[in-house]
Amino acid sequence: MPSWSHRHLLGIAELTREDILRLLDEAERWFDLPRDDVKNARVLHGRTIVNVFFESSTRTRTSFEVAGKRLGADVVNIALQTSSVTKGETLLDTVRNLEALRADAIVLRHAASGAPHFVSSHTRASIVNAGDGAHEHPTQALLDAFVIRRNKKDLAGRVVTICGDVLHSRVARSNALLLGALGVEVRLCGPRTLMPREAQALGPTVKAFERFEAAVEGADVVMMLRIQTERLAGAMIASTREYARTFGLSARTLALAKPDAIVMHPGPINRGVEIDPRVADGDHSVILDQVEAGVAVRMAVLERVIAAGDAWRATA
Repeated sequence: MPSWSHRHLLGIAELTREDILRLLDEAERWFDLPRDDVKNARVLHGRTIVNVFFESSTRTRTSFEVAGKRLGADVVNIALQTSSVTKGETLLDTVRNLEALRADAIVLRHAASGAPHFVSSHTRASIVNAGDGAHEHPTQALLDAFVIRRNKKDLAGRVVTICGDVLHSRVARSNALLLGALGVEVRLCGPRTLMPREAQALGPTVKAFERFEAAVEGADVVMMLRIQTERLAGAMIASTREYARTFGLSARTLALAKPDAIVMHPGPINRGVEIDPRVADGDHSVILDQVEAGVAVRMAVLERVIAAGDAWRATA
């Protein structure tokens, strides 16, 4: 398997199948390591990682913080409300100031699609995309694949149904790209107003469905997405009650999937809308497993991109 050469992680589209498998394998190493050994890991001792989040986050920001600290790095968190952006500072100036403080890696979440790509060409620090607009969320897709692989052993030939606000979902896009690269059939489903026009353009293994029941039938994995009201330009669904009836995951619709199907959700969950609370907390749910896996996956990502950044700076 070729060595890892990416000093940034900007999107799944830039990774090869071998890159993806390398990260998943390295995340397995961190996940399986005894907790006491993980807490004493010092592979990034003396390094500085800055989490810059211009959008709200609980799981992603916290798991990046825990991942960096478990690797022995110094971790600094910056939120929009406490940054100089509120005084008119540009994103580029913010990043350049962080680089001047000798940040080795900057984990960036931003509402503008392409923001991590833009700043990556203006800094010597490694940039990790923690979500850019409706574009991509690469580490979420990696941790989702990690959880699926641990539950299903192999990925090729599996069927993963992703339902909800696909149009505005960076999670759906990154998952379609990643899972498709690993031979998974990806079924995208949602109201017509919340589906991209060219959903199948995300890969040859991606299929679009109008009816939720048809999309779930025979699935190995059912991944539900919330309606992203913060990105909606107007009313795109009749009502949450109607949406829950037509596209919400209940025990009845889950019964159409394979008997051992697992239920996933990137969070935050709108209980009673896209998913019945009894399903979210039921035996098929691996939603909290996703949260736990996020730390190991992000440890693997931070270790790799910072090492690649070192190699790049040594020859730049």
